[in-house]
Amino acid sequence: MATQSFPSPYDFFQALRGVNSTFLTEQHVPGIDLTGKWIIITGSNHGVGFEAAKSLAAMGANLILACREPPAWELHPTAAVKECQTLSKPQGHSSTIEWWEVDMADIDSVEAFCQRWLKSDRTLDILCNNAGLVSESQSNMTKDGFQLVHQVNFLSHVLMTLRLLPSLARSMEPRIICTTSCIHHLGLFDIDHFNGGPEMKGNDYQNNKLYYQMWVTELQSRFLKHPEYLHITVNGVNPGFVASGIWRPVIVTENLGTRILNLLLRFVAITPQQGSLAITHAATCPEFGPDPQKQSVGHANGRGGGKYINRIWEAPPKSYCNDPDARSRLWKKLDEELHLQEKGLLATLGL
Repeated sequence: MATQSFPSPYDFFQALRGVNSTFLTEQHVPGIDLTGKWIIITGSNHGVGFEAAKSLAAMGANLILACREPPAWELHPTAAVKECQTLSKPQGHSSTIEWWEVDMADIDSVEAFCQRWLKSDRTLDILCNNAGLVSESQSNMTKDGFQLVHQVNFLSHVLMTLRLLPSLARSMEPRIICTTSCIHHLGLFDIDHFNGGPEMKGNDYQNNKLYYQMWVTELQSRFLKHPEYLHITVNGVNPGFVASGIWRPVIVTENLGTRILNLLLRFVAITPQQGSLAITHAATCPEFGPDPQKQSVGHANGRGGGKYINRIWEAPPKSYCNDPDARSRLWKKLDEELHLQEKGLLATLGL
């Protein structure tokens, strides 16, 4: 498939579909009993991640809130833990809910978090790759040499997922939920500028989300080739256009664009609680569980993974997600950036 230089009208239409303000209730996302299940949620001290953590805590799950030491304007993870516990205990649950510090802008921090989990010898049932940010500057770089949005939103979650696969594989029905976005439809596949930067003229975020959704599809296709991973499902979810703290770094600057954004956040956007239902739905609903026709275990009506879920409804992803050649190029580029072969995360895992 040739590289696009600009999103098509169809791409804009599909992106607009993601700005869906349908009010969801317990009838849409009824939840299930998660007693005894272990769940890791990155970025779970604020926004949709925190709201998802609260819902999963009320369902009885054991939770690890994987968060950095936050800025002063965000809820501190210790307070998030307490709030989750206050929702869990009245339901009769005696769940373990903890904050484990991890900085997704630091590869060493991600590695340390994963090693801590693996040493705990717990079985991981659900991994919610949710942490993310929007940056107003394409020049923000991490100490690892990556563009900040590129690393926090995507690269660190790739590394964490591959590191934790042995723990996920031990679960009976493990799921990986990745918070992508409807904006991935406006992303451009430009492997030569994979790490973003000024050349991308502000397109880093949507390109990053496109790569993320492509990786979801590619990872699931590789799971299906290996018996030990057949029972794992990975899906990308668009939580919707959410009025959350993710926009704070952008709206602090006063200009026409931010004034328009503020109006949209006030009158169009949905709440973090409503956005969080995309995560809890993908984590618990039978229809996005393993496909029994392709995978070794699963629900009778399971549709498997590798999907793009627009809030709670399956939707078509951008065409690059269905292009095996483009996905393979992406997989190789990730290997180059994260040194996955050298770390034994591809060969030893059979991927």
